[in-house]
Amino acid sequence: MNLRTIGCVELNSVAQGMQAADAMVKAAEVELVVARPTCPGRYLVIVTGDTGAVKSSVEAGRAISQDMLVDWFTIPSVHPDVIPALNGTSPASDIDALGIIETCTAASCILAADAAAKSGLVSLLEIRVAAGLAGKAFVVMTGDVASVKSSVEAGVAGVGDAGPVLSHVVIPSPSAGLKAQLR
Repeated sequence: MNLRTIGCVELNSVAQGMQAADAMVKAAEVELVVARPTCPGRYLVIVTGDTGAVKSSVEAGRAISQDMLVDWFTIPSVHPDVIPALNGTSPASDIDALGIIETCTAASCILAADAAAKSGLVSLLEIRVAAGLAGKAFVVMTGDVASVKSSVEAGVAGVGDAGPVLSHVVIPSPSAGLKAQLR
């Protein structure tokens, strides 16, 4: 599967989320990548396809969402690390410095992760969205200290109006105990 363009709709309703996912797939030639409930009672839908189809699909999802829409985006050239990190399938790499960005929504976290990965020589380790996090999300990345610092700054800026970013940190030399928890 070539995940070049992705689109996302995040809702405050599981029922309307499922309805939006159905409408998004029916509205355009897209593939459903993620359609699942998240905490606290939200629903996340991510689709992929060509840019025009993804934009049409996201618009259909937004139309169904009405007042339950929490956040949304379309990313035309998504970084290749984003979906594996979101699905928990990123290969464990050597962990040098760590960068963490924490956001209020899953969609804004994915935007931050994409911007961070595109801006420097970092590897995304994980994007955790709202599972046991009261609706929040975070991304963890690694690389050399300078790359992680610049990528975290770019990720925070990449959230734009979708935010807010709750917190972001760079840990220059994480302990062996913390590294073990990340693998």
